Amino acid sequence: MDEGLYRLLDGLGSVGLVVVLTGAGISAESGIPTFRGKEGYWTIGSQHYHPQEMATRAMFALQPAEVWRWYLYRRGICWTARPNAAHEALARLEERFSDRFLLVTQNVDGLHLRAGNTASRIYQIHGDIDHMRCSRPCCDAVFPIPAELDPDRQDHRLTADQHELLRCPCCKEWARPHILWFDESYDEVHYRYQSALTAATRASLLLVVGTSGNTNLPLQMGYLVARRQATMIEVNLEPTPFTRLLSHNGHGTFARGPATEQVPVIVERLIAAIG
Repeated sequence: MDEGLYRLLDGLGSVGLVVVLTGAGISAESGIPTFRGKEGYWTIGSQHYHPQEMATRAMFALQPAEVWRWYLYRRGICWTARPNAAHEALARLEERFSDRFLLVTQNVDGLHLRAGNTASRIYQIHGDIDHMRCSRPCCDAVFPIPAELDPDRQDHRLTADQHELLRCPCCKEWARPHILWFDESYDEVHYRYQSALTAATRASLLLVVGTSGNTNLPLQMGYLVARRQATMIEVNLEPTPFTRLLSHNGHGTFARGPATEQVPVIVERLIAAIG
């Protein structure tokens, strides 16, 4: 960590709400490939599909079983991964800051929960790959994917029994993965849209980790924090739109490097400075 970041953390004094915003970069360090990697592609017959085609309501309407196969495969990848040092550091930060801590994550893999962060202090703004809901929808309820569908990485056809497990418990129509698809918009009920924006208007510190800033809601949060001239720290391998916000804001810094190296040091220094 450079001296500028040390000085920033040591000079914060007392703060209110600390909001952490995480993206695919933190999970990539646990071995979970991003949508844009080669493992995101899927083959149906002789046709190859890009994740931005598979992860859509339109594809689900045409090929619900294939979309489910793809998600169950990705779910298996998530389950073979383990939380890394950055995940564990953020769990320690929540333990110390309690109600002054909020985690907003774009990741659907559940690694933050497995590291020790609590569900009540996490906004999963892109959903949760371990849950499903009605595709009609007949209700807004979200249900755990049945335990009988053990996560694995096998590329296999769904059996008739598995089809039945992937039905809405209420109306028996197809359930869908509880994931924000590319051809859908954020909402409050399922993705905490307004709650995340409200958190950005209250944050004393926004810690951005491993997100490219290419999706709407996270970038809106960054703009709100920058406009208020609240402190922002970004951890990323390369500059992003958040980096540009930092340069205009003047109340923060960019920490270049892997999350597993930068985040534990930032968290320990933050706890020592203002915990």
